[in-house]
Amino acid sequence: VQLQASGGGLVQAGDSLRLSCAASGRIWGNRMGWFRQAPGKEREFVASIIWNGGSTDYADSVKGRFTISTDNAKNTLYLQMNSLKPEDTAVYYCAATSLFLRDYSDPKVYNYWGQGTLVTVSS
Repeated sequence: VQLQASGGGLVQAGDSLRLSCAASGRIWGNRMGWFRQAPGKEREFVASIIWNGGSTDYADSVKGRFTISTDNAKNTLYLQMNSLKPEDTAVYYCAATSLFLRDYSDPKVYNYWGQGTLVTVSS
């Protein structure tokens, strides 16, 4: 499995941004996740979804503002981010795991990672 994240940029507070993660390889049925890491902080969970849809999960800090989704035809994972806040500033990573019945908010569960894309939200 190979992952390539894109879509980051500099936006103002309240703006929207959509991140993409192009996936290749045997991705079907994997659990997909978005994580982020701000300077000087640990990598934290943002959202996760099963590749073939359904069963989404979100961090409390983004619930109601971010939406994770997949496009099976394009083999792409998305993270739609609305009402962005300065505290959302971070490098965002997409990840995948073939493991079942795990705590999918734990980055150690994921065995494939994209290279990260920087999101900067100015106040």
